[in-house]
Amino acid sequence: MSLHHKLLARQADGRPIRVGLIGAGKFGSMYLAQVPHTPGMHLLGIADLSPVGARSNLARVGWAAERTMATSLDDALRHGTTFIGEDWQALVRHPAVDVIVECTGHPLAAVEHCLAAFAAGKPVVNVTVEADAMCGPMLAARAQAAGVLYSLAFGDQPALICDLVDWARTCGFPVVAAGRGHKWLPHFSRSTPDTVWGYYGLTPAQARRGGLNPKMFNSFLDGSKPSIESAAVANATGLGVPSSGLLYPPASVEDIPFVTRPRSEGGVLERKGMVEVISSLEPDGRAIGYDIRMGVWVTVEGETEYIRNCFEEYNAKTDPSGRYFTLYKRWHLIGLEVGFSVASLALRGEPTGVALGWQADVVATAKRDLGEGEVLDGEGGYTVWGKLQPASRSLASGGLPLGLAHGIRLRRAVAEGQMLTWSDVVADESSSAFRLRREMEGTMTPQA
Repeated sequence: MSLHHKLLARQADGRPIRVGLIGAGKFGSMYLAQVPHTPGMHLLGIADLSPVGARSNLARVGWAAERTMATSLDDALRHGTTFIGEDWQALVRHPAVDVIVECTGHPLAAVEHCLAAFAAGKPVVNVTVEADAMCGPMLAARAQAAGVLYSLAFGDQPALICDLVDWARTCGFPVVAAGRGHKWLPHFSRSTPDTVWGYYGLTPAQARRGGLNPKMFNSFLDGSKPSIESAAVANATGLGVPSSGLLYPPASVEDIPFVTRPRSEGGVLERKGMVEVISSLEPDGRAIGYDIRMGVWVTVEGETEYIRNCFEEYNAKTDPSGRYFTLYKRWHLIGLEVGFSVASLALRGEPTGVALGWQADVVATAKRDLGEGEVLDGEGGYTVWGKLQPASRSLASGGLPLGLAHGIRLRRAVAEGQMLTWSDVVADESSSAFRLRREMEGTMTPQA
């Protein structure tokens, strides 16, 4: 039975999936826009540091005010409405909640929320992929130990890539490469919140009008988010990681199977079975027609002559040899798709992507020469960006994970382009995220 029919059955039985949402910002708002139109699903409560802001976002996406008049979670349960408050712990502990959706975008907070949900016996859809890139294998292990499920979020590109990889392998195709698209030129890695709108093609006034967060958008532009998402995919699928970081080969959709081949066959890959990101810009800055900037893709191999003949007979676009074929989704709809993950966890008991091992890491890297005593400002800021690395190399060098490179001070100067290590900083050891990450480094063996 399809997920939609299962949802209809839950609605008919008066047993909707009860959801608790932590964080009602942009991504959360997109999910909220879909919940009223999804059968068999009841958003029981929202926990947000700004309940006023959450209500404003609900109004923006079209919720009627009376849907959020509940005075408590119990009141919301009785009347089929939604309670809004600041107390995420009460939301996580409430016995009626079936699934927690972590949507804060704050990696340290997300780790704490996930661990508390597991302790309360609640499965988690984790939208905050930054937390997954930092310690996803440990979060998955903690969830398993608690007897609950943990999942990446559909709509975000990692879960969609995992879905394509699963499709390929289930059909019997070897996966040669998989990933997402991005607008990329090498100097974007030095971008700051002051330069991001020029690179995006917006004026500061347009950005202010749209309420756009320059630090968040810069985390996409400077390569941090593509690295984070690629790490999550590698850890969930077992695909390998380029030894020197993402290459961002430029390609149109039709050219993806050309470039995502091994170097020995004219492509850019060190070997078969890797993550990569395709750029929508040529090296000189020219835009590529029919790009994959907002989409995801997987390249598979036709191992036999018969399969390659089938590619040809059905006009599948391949590389010149006819051996490599790319399937893609040109768009992703972000928070509008999260409900698929919620339904999959609750109704099928299946995550839409979860770390199965430690393949990849994202290491904080200096955007400019940094001086002793400077305070790092994390993802999308002025000081560091995130570079994808094989986990074995990051662990051996003591690489500082990007997710923990915020609000901490440098012990020594670091040159532009240098990847930071634990010994370069005075780490904040008080957070659950720090402890979980250090536990992962001490107990898990990165996969080769």
